[in-house]
Amino acid sequence: MSSGLVTPSGVREVVLLTLGWEVLPKSVSVEGAGDDVVLVEPVPGVLLLCDGGWLLVDTGFNTSLLRDPHLARRFHGEHPVVRSVLPGPGEPIEEALDAVGIDVRDIAAVAVSHLHVDHAGGLKLFAGKVPVHAQRAELDYGMGRSAEAEQHAIYRIDYDDPSHDWRLADGDADIAPGVGAVLTAGHTPGHQSFVVDLDPSVGGGGLVLACDAADLTENIEEEVAVGGRIDAGPEVSVAAIRRLKALARDRGYRLVPGHDPQVWPALTAEMADRFGRAPHLPVLPEAFA
Repeated sequence: MSSGLVTPSGVREVVLLTLGWEVLPKSVSVEGAGDDVVLVEPVPGVLLLCDGGWLLVDTGFNTSLLRDPHLARRFHGEHPVVRSVLPGPGEPIEEALDAVGIDVRDIAAVAVSHLHVDHAGGLKLFAGKVPVHAQRAELDYGMGRSAEAEQHAIYRIDYDDPSHDWRLADGDADIAPGVGAVLTAGHTPGHQSFVVDLDPSVGGGGLVLACDAADLTENIEEEVAVGGRIDAGPEVSVAAIRRLKALARDRGYRLVPGHDPQVWPALTAEMADRFGRAPHLPVLPEAFA
């Protein structure tokens, strides 16, 4: 006999976090764009309320590599254009969670789209505490070819911790109720995007999070490759974009670019309004505005 209770089948809340910003040439995000156009792109984090607790997608910067002057020179250098910007004096994840009223102890799992410095740097907060989902190809590249990876801003210091509880996928995989990982290699060897199915109890629908398979709306609408890629030509990036567009179209979901300066704050506010939670929208320091 049925109890009459309906077990949730999807994600029940989405909270978007801005964990910092990157100042960089548009050519990093769009193949063929000129280096003379400079963008200030948000560094994303996504909280998804699933059965069992919150899943955090991507973790921002390792603050130690920015605040310690010796580590900053070692890992961030003195590039004339590229700058990494933190949103406040503390740990961005902890500050962001506090701002939206979520306890860091309620994070049940973490997923990283890839191991770049602006996505894997906050893994240190979760070492030995929760499972970490990634693609096997991504971790193999980061660990096995670390000297080369470092030339692409993948720093072993961010993720090489024996206490991490890695949950590695070999391609597309379900990683939580209502959350699927989609292999979209090109930007990095094991980059993954995410399909988010919202539970019927919160109105259904969903999102496709492109992450760095498509930084900007321009990548999606014009089907132009991202500029930053590892061991992949532009056609590989375009194929990933087209696959994500097809997934979004077939499900009737919105395809969300990973670093779009206009889309991200607008969607942050929209999700906050939909789920009744104050949006997390830190103020960009005036020096970079």
